[in-house]
Amino acid sequence: MSLPTKHIVHQGRVMASIAGTAFVALTQRFRAKTALATPTPEIVEEIAPLPADLVKDYVRHVGGDPGAYRGTLPAHLFPQWGFPLAARTLRGIPYPMQKVLNGGCRLEQKAPLPAGQPLIARARLEDIDDDGRRAVLHQVVVTGTRDVPEAVIGHMYAIVPLGAPNGEKKKEKREPERVPDGARELAYFSLPADAGLAFAMLTGDFNPVHWVKPYAKAFGFRSTILHGFSTMARAIEALNRARFAGAVDRLATIDVKFTKPLVLPARVGVYTSGDKVWVGDAPSGPAYLAGSFQEK
Repeated sequence: MSLPTKHIVHQGRVMASIAGTAFVALTQRFRAKTALATPTPEIVEEIAPLPADLVKDYVRHVGGDPGAYRGTLPAHLFPQWGFPLAARTLRGIPYPMQKVLNGGCRLEQKAPLPAGQPLIARARLEDIDDDGRRAVLHQVVVTGTRDVPEAVIGHMYAIVPLGAPNGEKKKEKREPERVPDGARELAYFSLPADAGLAFAMLTGDFNPVHWVKPYAKAFGFRSTILHGFSTMARAIEALNRARFAGAVDRLATIDVKFTKPLVLPARVGVYTSGDKVWVGDAPSGPAYLAGSFQEK
């Protein structure tokens, strides 16, 4: 599939929010650190309908069937409109945001999101868990309509590494997450080197670690890495196809952690065992995503 360059024109809100976050990160050292009370007040915005061809191209890109979403939006697309609101909840936060990592996500699908209609999105910073080594920022994005205000709830967990406190030794590294030997393969993806750039064009998340190789290398990666939300979306679409027989409304919740950066290009599979799901190279191999899900 060629790069979806035509959709860049629809990503102004997300790109502006990323630029704003980057500016805050650059100026962070010059501002005094102040405590931030949580949860923060909600930021509310009405979201204009997304172009139908953008939604179709996005669904195809993450391995889904656009025909399964007639009249509705995929819930896992919520970062496209939720990221700009979530970024605004971090204004004034006393952490080095240039180091932030996507730690995981919990997605609750309570009702369908209608396509071609305005949506109402609300975002807040729910809480901060700071143990001196890292800070976990828990943000919540709620999307719905006036009739169904809480159709989709996304919980995002951003991790800011802080380093070991003075005088403390670094903790021993934990055993990496692996795909269990007996897990069932639902889908297998060949991800090209430009998969991160394509996802950015479809969602607006142009963090250069996902599409600029020298930038990714400067952060210690061998090459660019796939967006965590792209990995999650592929896991959900594999469940929709192979576990739910194409019924995209069967998933009630999915709760995932991004356990290892997925360096591009790559060939990875989606695996399940019971209510658990992984994205990894193969059974017994390393997992890039590990989580659990519930169906309706």
